[in-house]
Amino acid sequence: MPPDGTLDLLWPYIYIAIAGWLATDMWRWLGVLLGSRISEDSVALIWVRSVATALVAAVVARLILYPAGSLEATPVMLRVVAVIVGFLAFLGARKNIFAGIVSAEVILVAGIIYLQ
Repeated sequence: MPPDGTLDLLWPYIYIAIAGWLATDMWRWLGVLLGSRISEDSVALIWVRSVATALVAAVVARLILYPAGSLEATPVMLRVVAVIVGFLAFLGARKNIFAGIVSAEVILVAGIIYLQ
């Protein structure tokens, strides 16, 4: 049994862990249960895919235009060029995500080293 007061100190963390687990896993299990029953061409799934794509695009745009941390010290044009090169490499390598990411990172790192 833990010493007196330990559970009182840990209770908020235990609550957050359980509440966070329930909030996310509930949707995951619902997705597993309903996912096989939904047609890939259904309006609902097309809408969900569109929203997910828009959210990813918004996060990428935010990282490019309003970065945080050390990426903030790099010029906007360098970040934009790295994304363009990465996208062209992605398309040139028959939609290989790895090729796009690596080429964009190479351009970004090379640009940072060149500007120092």
